[in-house]
Amino acid sequence: MSLYDEGHTIAGWTGFGIAAVGGGVAGWGVCTASLPVVAGGLAVVAVSVVATWALHLAGWGKPPGVRPREQWGMRVRDPQARDGHAGCVGCRLAGRGSRGALVVAASAPASASGGSAPLSPVE
Repeated sequence: MSLYDEGHTIAGWTGFGIAAVGGGVAGWGVCTASLPVVAGGLAVVAVSVVATWALHLAGWGKPPGVRPREQWGMRVRDPQARDGHAGCVGCRLAGRGSRGALVVAASAPASASGGSAPLSPVE
C-alpha cells in the first residue's frame, strides 16, 4: 500500500460528494437547457470547495506526502492543522503556516558573444 494515502479524508470525501451532486445538477441543467439550473449546479460545486477548505482547516483534511501509519485512518484528525501545513495553499489563504522565503534565482551573466544563460543544469 502506498505511504501517501492522499484524499482519503473526511474533507476530501465530503468535498467530492457535494461536487458530484453539483456536477449532476449542472449536467441536468444542460440537458434541460435551463441556465438557472446550470448556475445552481455550479454554485453547489463552489460550496463544495468552501466546505472542503473549512473541513481541512478544522483538521479533517491532511497534507500531501508521507504520513505515519497511525494517521492513515479517515477518522483521525490532523494534529498539524492548527499550525498550518508547509506548502499548503489552503493554509496560506487562511493565514496559517509559514509563508516561506521567496527565492529569487539570480541569472548568470550573459557571455560576451551575446548568448543567454542556461535554462537547466543539463544544458
